Amino acid sequence: MARRRQAKQRDPGWEAITAGWSVVESHPLFGPMSRYDPARSDLVPADGWAIVDSSGMIHVHRTRRATPEEWTWVFAHLLIHLGLDHTDPNRPDPDHASAAACCVAVNRFLTTLKLGRPVVELPVVLPETDEDELVRRWRSDTVPEEYARGGVAGGASDILLKRIWGRPMNWTDRFAAGLSAAATAAVDVAGGARSSLTDTGERTEVWTGALGWFVASYPLLGALAASMKVVANVELARNWDIQVAAVNAAAGEIYVNPLAGLTSAEWRFVMAHEMLHAALRHGDRVAWRDPYLWNVAADLVINGWLLEMGVGVMPDGALHDPELKGLSAEAVYDRIAKDLRRYRKLATMRGVGLGDVLGEPLPHPGEGVRGAGLDDIYRRALTTGLAYHDSSRGLLPAGLVAEIRALEHPPLAWDAELARWFEEYVPSATPTRTYARASRRQASTPDIPRPAWVRPLALERLPTYGVVLDTSGSMDHKLLGKALGAIASYSRARDVPAARVVYCDAAAYDAGYVLVDDIAGRVHIRGRGGTVLHPASTCWNAPPTSHPTARSWSSPTASATWSASGGRMPGWYPAERPCPSPRGVRSSA
Repeated sequence: MARRRQAKQRDPGWEAITAGWSVVESHPLFGPMSRYDPARSDLVPADGWAIVDSSGMIHVHRTRRATPEEWTWVFAHLLIHLGLDHTDPNRPDPDHASAAACCVAVNRFLTTLKLGRPVVELPVVLPETDEDELVRRWRSDTVPEEYARGGVAGGASDILLKRIWGRPMNWTDRFAAGLSAAATAAVDVAGGARSSLTDTGERTEVWTGALGWFVASYPLLGALAASMKVVANVELARNWDIQVAAVNAAAGEIYVNPLAGLTSAEWRFVMAHEMLHAALRHGDRVAWRDPYLWNVAADLVINGWLLEMGVGVMPDGALHDPELKGLSAEAVYDRIAKDLRRYRKLATMRGVGLGDVLGEPLPHPGEGVRGAGLDDIYRRALTTGLAYHDSSRGLLPAGLVAEIRALEHPPLAWDAELARWFEEYVPSATPTRTYARASRRQASTPDIPRPAWVRPLALERLPTYGVVLDTSGSMDHKLLGKALGAIASYSRARDVPAARVVYCDAAAYDAGYVLVDDIAGRVHIRGRGGTVLHPASTCWNAPPTSHPTARSWSSPTASATWSASGGRMPGWYPAERPCPSPRGVRSSA
């Protein structure tokens, strides 16, 4: 009998109302305006859902049945009426035109929130006109049919104006406070401190809270933290031997071991450590160096900066050497490379013998891959953070500031460097004036001959140069076409008849001297293996395999070398031959 009585007392309709109200009440935008809980009332029209009065009380239809998502939309609609001061008791009683205009303003705001499910059919496009102008227009004409029933009270007004005894509530100020809280919550969501805007509870993941702390409290790294994502997976950490954390700049992901057992302050240190690895592009700056020793050198520099800045607490076992203070990562690498046996036993944030700067994103559900322009993303984040860094947070290490300042001035593009090289090493032929070939006579003075500009006739003085094309498998096809086109254009502008072309990956292949017009045409590339450019240097000491036959010219008076990245394009060249390998260097891929 007790179970039957409890079943009869259960009210699914009221449970849906309560669920919808809890979502609205927990939202940071509507929290300051949630003064009273909704209550069922006979004041609601028969075809309506709910209304709101000037005191902020929401009256709900007694028998209306709906889902929690629909009630969420209804309550948000009514609370926005409060925030826009539509319930001011000093306003005149709303007529049909003013009620429709107020609902248009509310729905226009509510569509941007994407909260709940609408209970009315909204037009595809809502007018951007001010609501006072809409009232004047619709009072003189008529309310369009698509805007006539945009409220939640059926065909009546959503607002019940009544006199308020005592000091009335300033709903616009509360609405402004809600907007500020919603903006702060949005930043927390971007930084990982919250999973959603309605998530008001504290996250149990201390590493996520540590990342969100930078967004809210540390401007230098706040922009970086907002663009990074934390991946905490025990199986992923176990499979990839991650003891504490690792980072991949391309995906913008920080991989953490949930079982590391660090405190909140230690996680802040770890998050800052990994973010600086990604932002300073340590994975791409390794060049010819040993990857693990380079990672150790970068760790020593970063940890010294973070200790000097007072960010968090350095975990036990992290790398730090006070004697290396003020040195760059390159200088530290040159120093520790002399003692390989000692430094190979040191551990990064990932573990002993493993670098925490990952070259590829780790596979996991929901993995993210960023597009091109990573340099712009991280450079903008660091430079913006430096501009907004507050001196009250403490002074920044000079080395870190120098590296961020260097990011503000990226290196010149390859085509600009190529133009500068041509200007320095390939002099252009200077034209001269001569009467041997008179120029066109002007119509005003046809009897006066004028000298013409002519190029020098001594073809033996024309310069040439050598080109080393990196034809490894990692090179981009489009880049080769751009590089060859630029080389041909600059060569024609400076009267270079031909250039010596050498393809190089793990081995070097000499194509001999190739006409400039052929360089700009269809090219067949040899190689596509590894990347070892040193063997190409021996080709300049050997005579070329082929010479151009279309023009006759002798030894150049100026020569130099310029290297470009290459790819494969269809066509053919004269038969190439492998260059002799330098002593001590293997030429096979």
